[in-house]
Amino acid sequence: MHKPAAEEEITSLHDLSAVDLIAGYRARQFSPSEVLDEVIEHVAAWEPHIKALYLFDPDGARAAAKASTDRWQREEPAGALDGVPVTIKDNIATKGQPIPLGAASVRLIPAEKDAPPAARLRESGAIIFSKTTMPDYGMLSSGLSSFHPLTRNPWDLTKNPGGSSAGAGAAGAAGYGPLHLGTDIGGSVRLPACWCGLVALKPSLGRVPIDPPYVGRVAGPMTRTVDDAALMMCVLAKADRRDGMSLPADSSIHWKTLDKSPRKLRIGLMLDPGTGQALESDVRSVIVSAAKTFESAGAVVTEVDGILTREMLDGLDNFWRARMWDDLSRLSPEERGKTLPYILKWAEAGAKLSGVDVIRGFNATMAIRAAAAKLFHDLDYVVSPVSPVVNFPAEFAAPINDPSKPFEHIAYTVPWNMSENPAVSINGGYDSKGFPIGVQIIGRRFDDLGVLGMAKAFEGLRGPQRPWPSPPKK
Repeated sequence: MHKPAAEEEITSLHDLSAVDLIAGYRARQFSPSEVLDEVIEHVAAWEPHIKALYLFDPDGARAAAKASTDRWQREEPAGALDGVPVTIKDNIATKGQPIPLGAASVRLIPAEKDAPPAARLRESGAIIFSKTTMPDYGMLSSGLSSFHPLTRNPWDLTKNPGGSSAGAGAAGAAGYGPLHLGTDIGGSVRLPACWCGLVALKPSLGRVPIDPPYVGRVAGPMTRTVDDAALMMCVLAKADRRDGMSLPADSSIHWKTLDKSPRKLRIGLMLDPGTGQALESDVRSVIVSAAKTFESAGAVVTEVDGILTREMLDGLDNFWRARMWDDLSRLSPEERGKTLPYILKWAEAGAKLSGVDVIRGFNATMAIRAAAAKLFHDLDYVVSPVSPVVNFPAEFAAPINDPSKPFEHIAYTVPWNMSENPAVSINGGYDSKGFPIGVQIIGRRFDDLGVLGMAKAFEGLRGPQRPWPSPPKK
């Protein structure tokens, strides 16, 4: 599937990082139009196999790239990402385009304006050439959707890219340019990053303004390198008053300053989240190796217990079922019937929950927050798996694929949404077949820069990476 290192070609423009693209534009080595043409050509080779895109707009993108090329020729770039190709997840509003939320039951109504993350990217000069796919209502860690075609993993087309930022993960691994924007309420940028070999930051709640805001819901970068994630955050973390849960703009944060030594830092190694799906041995090996890497660099590593309980996870499940049923119950029976059967069966159970059941479920968020605060009292960072499993079939809605047990695989990721801590996924190694396995690094609330700094340190210590997947030969 992959070319041996000796046979690798010179890096193509579509494989260059955003940092390198900006440097190349500034040095006039190539133009945004040339880069976009290569990306479009590469998309044509991959897209029939992985189905990562929605509303792909090559003509509109070419016009934007031409305008960017003209700006660079005048040495007047619009912003930090001028001319860099970007994809945006289906559920992040872009003006004039519908927001199907991955569900055939959603009415296709054009958005009146860009959501904050899309607005910041557009203002920076980024070339938004496509939206990306997601599962119904973002409530699956899967590329399965009732609206979009099945999205597959470029590393192995029989496997799932994860979700709910499914198309973003697949597009990143396939080399559809360097920058992809996803959202995460329980693991939805980190899980696809884990299964697609990418870097993905779930910021502290409010660090990236988003509309509509919600408990635990964030937007975050999905990239191939830590530097690109930091560059994207330079743009995404700017203020927007539409998000009443957003943090005040902090001019003291310099996202490009990622130099950080693990020396003398206190790191917790969390191999057991406290509940959920059993940890597979290949994943355990990669995470233990990552912890030893930090230890060799001078960190003090201690194994710690997980903070999630069965009651907490089941409580979140009940709360989300009720929330989903609230949305679906407002639809006509015909519209509701278009929902993915797995999601419909899962949500219908929410109709049978009492008000007390639902409020107990919501209160799990506060219990998780208290447990996280206690955990980080004596720790600087925590290292853990992102997913308990290496991969699962492309056609599955989730690793277990049972709507009565929908969230057994998010026990390592969902606590940090509810506690609002920043967490990053970065590739840590591979299984025997060369499939990527992500490592999660979690920091204290608001220490987004520190989490990226730790990921950058690990990126330099983890050793050589396998080549990215190549499109299947016709």
